[in-house]
Amino acid sequence: MTTLVNEKFLEWTHGLDLRQSMISVFEHIRDIPYSLAVPMTDPKTSPEHMLRLGKGYCGPKHYLLAEMYRRMGVDAVYATFPFIWNDPDIRYPQELRLMATGLPVIHHLACRVRINDRWVLVDATWDLPLKQAGFPVNENWDGRADTKCAVKPLRSAVRTAFCRTATNEPCRDGHDAEFNPLDGENDYGDVEDHARFYRQKIGMRTAEDIDRIRVFYQKFDIWLETLR
Repeated sequence: MTTLVNEKFLEWTHGLDLRQSMISVFEHIRDIPYSLAVPMTDPKTSPEHMLRLGKGYCGPKHYLLAEMYRRMGVDAVYATFPFIWNDPDIRYPQELRLMATGLPVIHHLACRVRINDRWVLVDATWDLPLKQAGFPVNENWDGRADTKCAVKPLRSAVRTAFCRTATNEPCRDGHDAEFNPLDGENDYGDVEDHARFYRQKIGMRTAEDIDRIRVFYQKFDIWLETLR
């Protein structure tokens, strides 16, 4: 990783024990304002770009989180969840609600982190001011338990958009000591494997899908700025 990533790692973990360092890194990344305005899909360079711009979305946020946790000797993998933007709990303005209704399935990125022999979901997507609009912001993480997922995952990538979970709780069953993702989740230990998965999904979109997503993202980012 880059010099800026190195500097932030030292700054965010200085003088802290392992659990405190994990919480500190999580909170600093979470508090980077969420933004889809700048494409940052390259897993090797996007964390640097995000830190320089002072904003970013789930991809670079969790590329950075996994990198920093691995520096601490903590195992981390990339967890992807299919979802739709038309989440009824998000208090969209009317125009955005109508736009979100017609969008295709998107794939969200978070991390699974091995803590006390459990693969814990750690999701640093939404910054704190977005809570007022119904986004499932993760506050006061204790460094041990699962966070909420930033999206409502679809139960299966091949089912319709209406077959989704009812909450943002992590997709886990009772076997806490096992690495056993559910409900359409895909996990990748290697960043290049995840990047290939992402490119494959992007490549399946039609030109019309791409245009509708682009316009939605532009207006979505403008709206988020009004919440901060």
